[in-house]
Amino acid sequence: MTPRRRASLELLRAEAADELSVLVEERLLGGEDPWEFMEELPTVDELVVFTLRAENIAANGGVRPNAARHYRVLRQIALDYPPLTPAVWKLLGEANTHRRWDAVVRNEAF
Repeated sequence: MTPRRRASLELLRAEAADELSVLVEERLLGGEDPWEFMEELPTVDELVVFTLRAENIAANGGVRPNAARHYRVLRQIALDYPPLTPAVWKLLGEANTHRRWDAVVRNEAF
């Protein structure tokens, strides 16, 4: 199932930036050093991609995608929101596998 466009990219990015700032604040309040955790966090565009992916999973009855469907869902996000294409391809690639949230690291769980 193709995800429906729920909002403009600008709104999605603003929501993701707000969520990311909350994550940073929580970690700072927890005493963590930003030099140690900032690289672990997704970018705003990566967070938007994950949000859209999560909406697609929810629309599919909560069934997590296998590797082929994961690829198709992310590719469709890139087609629906062309400015997110670099973030989509980055998440599909082998880069950034040191990040705990990275789909490449956790793809086997899906």
